Amino acid sequence: MRETRAAPCRPRPRPKLALLPLLVLLFHGTRPQGSPGPLQCYGVGPLGDLNCSWEPLRDLGTPSTLHLQSLKYHSNRTWTVAVPTGQSWVTIPREQLTTSDELLVWGAEAGQPLWTPVFVNLETQMKPEAPRLDPDVDFSEDDPLEATVRWSPPRWPHHKVLVCQFRYRRCQEMAWTLLEPEQKSKPQNPVEIQGLELATGYEVSGRCRMEKEEDLWGEWSPILSFQTLPSAPKDVWISGNPCGTQGGQKSLLLWKAPGHCVQLSYRVWFQVKGQELILEETPCCSSFVPTQVEWAAVSAVNATSWDPLSNLSLVCLGPGSAPHGVVVSSIAGSTELLVTWQQGSGEPQEHVVDWAQDGDPLEDLNWVRLPPGKLSALLPGNFEGGVPYRITVTAVSPGGLYSAASVWWFREELAPLAGPVLWRLQDAPPGTPAIAWGVVPRHQLRGHLTHYTLCAQSGTRPSVCMNVSGNTQNITLPNLPWGPCELWMTASTIAGQGPPGPSLRLHLPDNTLKLKILPGVICLWGLLLIGCGVRLATPGRCLHLWHKVLPRWVWEKVPDPANSNSSQPHMEEVPQAQPPRDLPILEVEDIEPLPVMEPPQASSQLDSGYEKHFLPTPEELGLLGPPRRSHFWPEPTSG
Repeated sequence: MRETRAAPCRPRPRPKLALLPLLVLLFHGTRPQGSPGPLQCYGVGPLGDLNCSWEPLRDLGTPSTLHLQSLKYHSNRTWTVAVPTGQSWVTIPREQLTTSDELLVWGAEAGQPLWTPVFVNLETQMKPEAPRLDPDVDFSEDDPLEATVRWSPPRWPHHKVLVCQFRYRRCQEMAWTLLEPEQKSKPQNPVEIQGLELATGYEVSGRCRMEKEEDLWGEWSPILSFQTLPSAPKDVWISGNPCGTQGGQKSLLLWKAPGHCVQLSYRVWFQVKGQELILEETPCCSSFVPTQVEWAAVSAVNATSWDPLSNLSLVCLGPGSAPHGVVVSSIAGSTELLVTWQQGSGEPQEHVVDWAQDGDPLEDLNWVRLPPGKLSALLPGNFEGGVPYRITVTAVSPGGLYSAASVWWFREELAPLAGPVLWRLQDAPPGTPAIAWGVVPRHQLRGHLTHYTLCAQSGTRPSVCMNVSGNTQNITLPNLPWGPCELWMTASTIAGQGPPGPSLRLHLPDNTLKLKILPGVICLWGLLLIGCGVRLATPGRCLHLWHKVLPRWVWEKVPDPANSNSSQPHMEEVPQAQPPRDLPILEVEDIEPLPVMEPPQASSQLDSGYEKHFLPTPEELGLLGPPRRSHFWPEPTSG
């Protein structure tokens, strides 16, 4: 970069400086009295360009040219710089300037000045560049924690002194904290930041100015981020009540992360039946808890020697130690919840209130710690209406902990989104339908259940509804009409009734059919009894009718054994003998009788006493004739 220098001669008088008040008066009428000029010019570094910028005034417009006049070395020299349309700044190259010159700068539009000229001293009105920060940050080895940041000033003439200012903040915070006192380039000292916290991310930056220009600061340096020494988490808690029945659900040891700008590894200790179980290099920020754990602790890998462990006793105390009377209430006009409770027996060192949304995993748990004696907590957060939250209050002491029963709460109750699902049970008694239904999930119920409404519609009849207690899960319906039937159910909260659940279709048989058939059967038996009575009263009058209507084995006097269904072998029917009557006497010859074939013997086992009693005798069958006489020829007698 070429530098223009004045000739070394005797000091010449500066009569032209008397023109400055005249120029000021000349341009004085172009802006309101007392209003500051909008133009600002400064050099960048000791050998940098001249930057000029302005804020356009609505009543004056925007300049199209920028005029510069030398007051120290070339008083008659004036030159202009064109301003691009719509631009509010210009840069004058260093080649067009003289070192340590004094300038008068103003803006003009169509040859007319727009504001009062600005006096610029090129020797003092300069903005230094930003200081450079060393990325290696040192920390103190004791408490309280301090950080030391080394820095170097920007390039600058050695005989001139710069004043630098530094600031710091937590990672991802907006507000900065200025460090006092301000640092000078000569003598140069490192920047010390006190009162820092372990396992926390911080950011630091700096800027400089010339010693005599108190208001002309340079730009801030790029941000330097650093992380303090690792530390054990200060807040450790357990998700999943280890003292209650969770249906086999595991517990999770949780601790709060140090921040998004910090990456740490942790070591977890568990004490199980007097033995320690160590988990090395556990990532942030949870670890499953083994069963029968009595004690847990967490520390950071490469932590300082004076950083204590974070421990938690997991021994379950007696039921009397648990808080009771937990009450949750909503706050009007706020999204927060207020929790109050009564202290149990003993003197706990603190109370912990944790909460989670229904259905969230174990790691999505929020909690706050409260000092002893404080029996209420205002839970922060944006609690949504119609969303169920599980809230648990736990008493913590050095010897263990015990949790009260969890409370489900809705910041604002809404009408349900769905109804229960119905299914049919076994009829009790037979012919009387019985139904049951499932519980509506909390996220669909959106409030505390007040009652169910069961509706039934049979055929074209209008539907009939009845309210059912919210504590009931089944019901018997004895009065449903026969035929097709459709059932459905709704759930209700204090906010209103929800939509019906899936319908259950039934087809009920006609229970009166048996009652309709029974009179006919009774009448038929009555007619039979009457017929039997008439038969006994008039045995001979209707004999011919009996013969025509009834089968032979019914009306014959002596039952035919052939009509029997017993297991006896079939007997061949023997024709009945003719009754005896008077016949002519014939002379016969006495011959030897033929052997008589004996009929096959009947089975000695008879199946029925009825068969024995009515079995006909041989006389009735006509098988036996009159007594047998001797056949002989009469002998002659004397006489």
